[in-house]
Amino acid sequence: MPDSRPCPSCHDAMEVHVLPGQYSGEVEIDFCFGCQGLWFDHMENLKLAPEAIVTMFKAMHQHRDARHQPLAERLNCPQCSGPLAQGFDIVRSGRYITHRCASRHGRFSSFSSFMIEKGFVRQLTRPEIADIAAKVGVINCSNCGAPVDLRKEDACSHCRSALSLLDPQAVEKALQNYAHAPSRQGWGSPTDVGDALVAIAREQSRAQRQAAGTTITGPAAGVLGVDLFSAGLALVAELWSSA
Repeated sequence: MPDSRPCPSCHDAMEVHVLPGQYSGEVEIDFCFGCQGLWFDHMENLKLAPEAIVTMFKAMHQHRDARHQPLAERLNCPQCSGPLAQGFDIVRSGRYITHRCASRHGRFSSFSSFMIEKGFVRQLTRPEIADIAAKVGVINCSNCGAPVDLRKEDACSHCRSALSLLDPQAVEKALQNYAHAPSRQGWGSPTDVGDALVAIAREQSRAQRQAAGTTITGPAAGVLGVDLFSAGLALVAELWSSA
């Protein structure tokens, strides 16, 4: 069993997954499900075989209900303990944040950044943003986690990333590029995304408030601060399970 290393953010032991490599051999990827983060040794993210990427997506999906915590202000390399430098990478599906070791030991990526890198997301359209703004108000950026008030802005004011969503159509298209995936029914209209996010946010709020022994009041209870990545996983699970 590979030795576990501390998470760059929370410092708890990460969970090691041994996955097939692109050409030969295996690649060991470290997961922290509490921080929703992945540690890649130098260039490991480019060494993953297609079936490894599918396996990683499934692991994130299985742990979508795990208790999440925000990333620390300072992230440390699990190998040399040096500080990780924040930077950006750009791919066809969007812009995403990475945290790299200056000594080239590797990089730490959030689950949502990995999803953007591998093409599992799509950018929200203006009609979808307008609809979600009317129904939800505030969401959390999938890239950096900062709150975004859709009634005032249509991109993250903290990292300037376009708003993106992990949705079933994007997942299906990406999976078909990596491995065979069944065809699923897509959304009928832009308002379907907003309706689904409201329903998911209310259910999450209901569960949290019940656990805390409080009562939900008012029609808008629990619809602020939607986590787009977690909501996207829920959308994928809901649509795929009903197909």
